[in-house]
Amino acid sequence: MKQIIFGTFTSLLLTGTAMAEEMKLAVTTSFHNSGLAEILLPEIKSDLDLDVQLLVVGTGQAIRLGEAGDVDAILVHSQKAEEKFLAGGNGTHRREIMYNDFVFIGPKTDAADLRGASDAASALQRVATAAAPFVSRGDDSGTHKKELSLWQAADLDPAEFDAWYRAVGAGMGAALNTASGMGAYIMADRASWLNFGNKGDLELLFSGDPVLFNQYAYLPVNPEKHPHAKNDLAMQLEGWLTSDRAKELINAYKINGETLFVFNAKQ
Repeated sequence: MKQIIFGTFTSLLLTGTAMAEEMKLAVTTSFHNSGLAEILLPEIKSDLDLDVQLLVVGTGQAIRLGEAGDVDAILVHSQKAEEKFLAGGNGTHRREIMYNDFVFIGPKTDAADLRGASDAASALQRVATAAAPFVSRGDDSGTHKKELSLWQAADLDPAEFDAWYRAVGAGMGAALNTASGMGAYIMADRASWLNFGNKGDLELLFSGDPVLFNQYAYLPVNPEKHPHAKNDLAMQLEGWLTSDRAKELINAYKINGETLFVFNAKQ
């Protein structure tokens, strides 16, 4: 028995798995759907010998996981919600990592003429005027929160749009699939759209309004509130995410020649 145990332990040491530490990171579905995690995680493991276990959820759920101490850090994209998270003593600080933007997607026929919109508010007003099918994530994610704020800025209330507004309560990929199947309009983050394989008759119709800026930030869970939180590992990961190595990988990640994220962490 001793030989078997020793042999197993020796094997673990040789493969390195016994030495690797683990931490839990709640990330948004938009980040995961972009494919960037598949680029970063192997490099994190190689450089830090750290296994980062991702819990892929919307921003609202990621924040709730952080509040409950079920993860060691969160990577999300809704600044107001992040600031509330910090104000409640749930996180130690907020560190900006990278950004992209939100875009409006719709059928190539573009019955609502989003191509002619001057800004995001005008784009939504055109959808409402045409009563064109519109898919919302409806899941309290950062994307959903942003979408609702844009309807409000356009002086429109989605609660009044039962005939053509569909909230699916799902992640970015599932919502895009629904929009593709319905031939509907949808707001998505650019990275998820570029990495989306089932585009069907959909295409990018409107972008470029500064209000569509989409910042991603990293927030370690407060170990004073949750002593079991692995703050040392969360800080190691933050150091890597804000390093020149991360900058190189994030800025170089492209699909069909298009950049998905821009690194903007202050080093």
